[in-house]
Amino acid sequence: MERLTLRNIILTGYPGTGKSTVGQVVARIMGWQFIDVDREIADKAGKTIVAIFEEHGEERFRQLERDAVREACAGQGRVIAVGGGAITFPENRERMEAAGVVVCLDAPPETIHRRLQEQKIERGEEAVRPLLESGDRLARIRQQKAERQSAYAAAHWTVNTDRISVQQAADEVARAWRILSGRPASGVQPFAGHPHLAATVHSSAGECPLLVGWGLLSQIGEILGKAGVAGPVYLISDETVAGLYGEAVQAAFELAGIESHLYAFAPGEASKTLSSAGEIYHWLASLRAQRGHTVVALGGGVVGDLAGFVAATYTRGMRFVQAPTSIAAMMDASIGGKTAVDLPQGKNLVGAFHQPLIVVADVATLLTLPVREAMEGWAEAIKHGLILDAGLFETFEQQADDLIGLEHKLATEVIKRSMSIKAGVVSQDERETLGYRNLLNYGHTIGHALEAATEYGRLLHGEAVAIGMMGAAKIGARMGITPADVLERQEEVLRRFELPVRISGVEMERVEAAMTLDKKAEGSNLRWVLLEGVGRAVVRNDVPYELVREVLAELAG
Repeated sequence: MERLTLRNIILTGYPGTGKSTVGQVVARIMGWQFIDVDREIADKAGKTIVAIFEEHGEERFRQLERDAVREACAGQGRVIAVGGGAITFPENRERMEAAGVVVCLDAPPETIHRRLQEQKIERGEEAVRPLLESGDRLARIRQQKAERQSAYAAAHWTVNTDRISVQQAADEVARAWRILSGRPASGVQPFAGHPHLAATVHSSAGECPLLVGWGLLSQIGEILGKAGVAGPVYLISDETVAGLYGEAVQAAFELAGIESHLYAFAPGEASKTLSSAGEIYHWLASLRAQRGHTVVALGGGVVGDLAGFVAATYTRGMRFVQAPTSIAAMMDASIGGKTAVDLPQGKNLVGAFHQPLIVVADVATLLTLPVREAMEGWAEAIKHGLILDAGLFETFEQQADDLIGLEHKLATEVIKRSMSIKAGVVSQDERETLGYRNLLNYGHTIGHALEAATEYGRLLHGEAVAIGMMGAAKIGARMGITPADVLERQEEVLRRFELPVRISGVEMERVEAAMTLDKKAEGSNLRWVLLEGVGRAVVRNDVPYELVREVLAELAG
């Protein structure tokens, strides 16, 4: 079988993500030669990239770029940094993929804008990217980066450089090269260039493509066939979702020649138990399910958690596919391999990391969501904007009506962007050992405790997280970490999406007791995710307990 070519490392990504600086350190780690393609072009032309654009136009520059990429990729033992737009051209992408491991460096638009401004001050006008010369540069960065995202997603690995040092980023690139050593090429990127590819989660278990689009469930048989699933598949859903989509999904499997079986359980968090998992084990055993077969989770977060836990544990691990049908599941629960069931003492206390083979998110399924479930789902995307992407949060501020109305194009793009954010975080910290993935727990310390204290029957997950985010923002404000205007903006957006910002009739002693079992505890202290600003989060373990009690009392008022 053809294997992934490992003779070079090619760094791609938007300008300002650190390709040149990180690449030089990677080259030292590997003992390889470093080549900066833009520098090679400028040296051969005897003029800067800006001058080439001004005097000869973009078409001439792209021709020179193609020649430089071809020459750089012809060698071996090289770390090659290519321009931000190079990978968007199929000829370059094919040459890069054939020459080595392609790693995309990523960062939020705000971070990129700041870095490019710093480069301009430090190095002068030659640091200005020709395609960003006029107008609102931050808006242009957001637009252009979004346009290129599908090409960046085709990379074999992604490293987010926003909150790590150059050395840490270089170490992660070298680690990616080591992990990918010896992996079959056919298993790396079967969906490279797919029109619905939003991002790829990279983990020790392999690559998980995230496909997002309108009407994808009708193509799920074809998609899984391309992912190497021959059947049989075991479709696990709840009774509500199965009634809406079960028959159509099984028909899509049949059309692709894939045998399928359907199991549906009562909807709701109350079904996410060891007892429910046991019933599914018996069903799988009656069908003689084997380790090489595939479990497909069709539904929201509860379905994904329960079906994923079953897939992780039955026969010591079956292949697993996520087909989320709720906003929250698409943007959060389906990504990252976390699977679990609840205990009476707390949520998700029994579980395993089990990465899905692929995530297939059909945005059209959101049209059948009850209004309350649609609104609670947006809480996770709002959270992603608050912790890592100020531009995404601004979209919720400025285009709330269109998102609430599920305007097709906007809803799809926001979901893609949010899923891409989580994919980048998960790829860097697969098992929450480095601390970076803790940022995703913003609002969850209080949120999970509220769910447990109300016995998972009163609040939907996103509603509990919304209250938890308000609690975290109040704590941050009292500690002088979170600016007052950030607290106000957060509350305004949550209210606009009809999400609760406080709760009454709950015994806060029960909430406190549930928080002591939180998986985010570090010794006797809880790790709190707090906001330094919109798009900037920090993890702290020095929050005074009396302050927590004070804020909990306010949330109950």
